[in-house]
Amino acid sequence: MTETRARVRELGVTLTGEPGRWNAITDVPGVQVGHVTLVEGEDVRTGVTALLPRGREGVGLPCAAGWYAMNGNGEMTGTTWVEESGSLAVPVLLTNTYAVGPVHRGVVEWVRGHRADMAPEWLLPVVTETWDGHLNDIHGPAVRPGHAAEAIEAAASGPVAEGCVGGGTGMRCYGFKGGAGTASRRVAYGEDRYTVGAYVQANFGAPDELVVAGVPVGRERAAEREAARAGAAQEAPVATEADGIPPGAGSVVVIVATDAPLLPGQCKALARRVPLGLARTGTAGSHFSGDLFLAFSTANESALTSTFPAKDAPAPYETLRFVPWGRIDPFCTAVVEAVEEAVLNALTTATTTTGRAGHRVPALPLDLVRGLPSSRRRQP
Repeated sequence: MTETRARVRELGVTLTGEPGRWNAITDVPGVQVGHVTLVEGEDVRTGVTALLPRGREGVGLPCAAGWYAMNGNGEMTGTTWVEESGSLAVPVLLTNTYAVGPVHRGVVEWVRGHRADMAPEWLLPVVTETWDGHLNDIHGPAVRPGHAAEAIEAAASGPVAEGCVGGGTGMRCYGFKGGAGTASRRVAYGEDRYTVGAYVQANFGAPDELVVAGVPVGRERAAEREAARAGAAQEAPVATEADGIPPGAGSVVVIVATDAPLLPGQCKALARRVPLGLARTGTAGSHFSGDLFLAFSTANESALTSTFPAKDAPAPYETLRFVPWGRIDPFCTAVVEAVEEAVLNALTTATTTTGRAGHRVPALPLDLVRGLPSSRRRQP
């Protein structure tokens, strides 16, 4: 019988922080997410995810933004312009490593068809990736430019599909099936209430590193993995030299969104907090991983718009309203909490997957995490 998958809170796992309505990045008003999932034959297990900061109608309207790389064995296009301008005005697309090219082209074509006024001469799409070559024929042409447009057109607010969907279709995490995960946190600021949301494409972590709500689940499973290596029939994930992948290798991409008014440098500060949320799930990082994070604020609408000045035009000024630097800590905490939960949601919603060359990646057994941490004592 196929196990019914669930989000981590539905399993009774105790986590910190107050989630938003959908406990998703789409709790940030205006943010939309869309997936195109490609599962074909035995070798295609991949896809494309589109994340639109201001929805389709808001493409071209900049958000304050910043990015950060914990480890650089990965790709996120367009980041030099994000760094230079402090803004993000395009959809963010997530896919597999070798599909960055066609997806990049697909974004250009979609913008030309729907917002030709936005970039009549040039455009710098933001396309990022993690490696799904264990389950997917990554060298094949499965992902095409049109899939980028389909993902953008599919983008919507509301609950977000997680696990084996979109760019996360072929990913694995801590030796189990990984993929797409999301979560959000509400933040009180005086009389105002803001939301911080995180979207994760999880493809990282060694099997013995996994921690859930402070419980070292991975270490507890170490003996079972050793038994599996000895030929015992186990459902435990096993990292072996036959995989051709160093334990812990992979990548993780995280997109952070908020409606709190922040400066570009403050968005970068939020992106720098993403590793703390990942560390709560156990990872220490890997040299062979691409760990790339982007954060944006949807506040201050139109204030960062950049246009070529007309001849003899007046010299305008813009004004940015922002949370003082000394009051930013609750937003940093929200990032850490949302990222931790988003990774766990990716693990608990993903299903066992068999793909290229018969490679099989098991789903995380939900009984391992149900009711944590109160269901069993923390191990020393």
